[in-house]
Amino acid sequence: MKKALGFFEVRSLVAAIYAADVMVKAANVVVKDFNVVGSGVVAVIIEGDVAAVKAAVEAAREEAGGMGQVIGINVIPRPEEGMDMLFN
Repeated sequence: MKKALGFFEVRSLVAAIYAADVMVKAANVVVKDFNVVGSGVVAVIIEGDVAAVKAAVEAAREEAGGMGQVIGINVIPRPEEGMDMLFN
C-alpha cells in the first residue's frame, strides 16, 4: 500500500523543527523532507499510514502552531507514483 504524505508549513525555523519532533513522536511517521522555502517559511513533509499522518499533522498544528504562523497543512492519502520524483 502506498504511504500517505503530510505537509506542515510554518513561518519559523524553530517552530518547524519542533513540529517535526512532535510529528514523529505523535505517530508512526518519518520525516521525508525538510525545506527552507524562504522569507522564514519552512515546510516539513512526513510519510506514513494515512491515519498516522493525519494524527501527526494535527498534533503539530496544536503544539507548534503557537510558536509560529502556520501557513498551511495538508495530507495526501494516496499520492500518485510520480510524486516521488519531487523529493529527490
